[in-house]
Amino acid sequence: MGFFCILKEDFSMPKQKDPAYRSCLELAFNYPGVWAVVNYRFAHFFYKKGFIKIARIISGISQFFTGVDLHPGASLGRRIFIDHAYGVVIGETSVIGNDVLIYQGVTLGGTNLDKKTKRHPTIEDGVIIGSGAKILGNITIGKNAKIGSNAVVLKDVGSNLTAIGIPAYIKEHGKIDYEEKIAKLETRLAVLEEKLNKEDK
Repeated sequence: MGFFCILKEDFSMPKQKDPAYRSCLELAFNYPGVWAVVNYRFAHFFYKKGFIKIARIISGISQFFTGVDLHPGASLGRRIFIDHAYGVVIGETSVIGNDVLIYQGVTLGGTNLDKKTKRHPTIEDGVIIGSGAKILGNITIGKNAKIGSNAVVLKDVGSNLTAIGIPAYIKEHGKIDYEEKIAKLETRLAVLEEKLNKEDK
């Protein structure tokens, strides 16, 4: 797909993923995350061509206006939407797949200073990252996974799973068997009643 077709997709994201979207005028003034991604496309182009200083200047100007620190060396797929945007940090060796939704305050950060290694996370297709989440180190977040708000993720998260908490753990998705839970509660109550009766005697 051509460069400008990808940009067209970027500009279409608010209409597709934000129910508050109303018009193109809002796109121009109220979606800094879209502009951060578009600016990144230009910066990344120069970065790959070896014009590092130009790339960094573009990303620096973009950060000033959008509040998003998106390194031009990162690898972003298509249809990335950074909603609200402010405070988002995406490190140099981050890899982000297609159709990823990122909310404000998210950090894709590193845990070491070795320039020769991949220091930042890989985010696969369809992932949703809640506001304030920190995903740190060379780990992988699998396809269609969800990262809860303010979670601190230090280990891989498998596809279709939800990670929450500090440090993050996997939230179970299975259905709750209420009949089984009620039966267990009744058993415990019966044991307690029996103990109370014995104490009264």
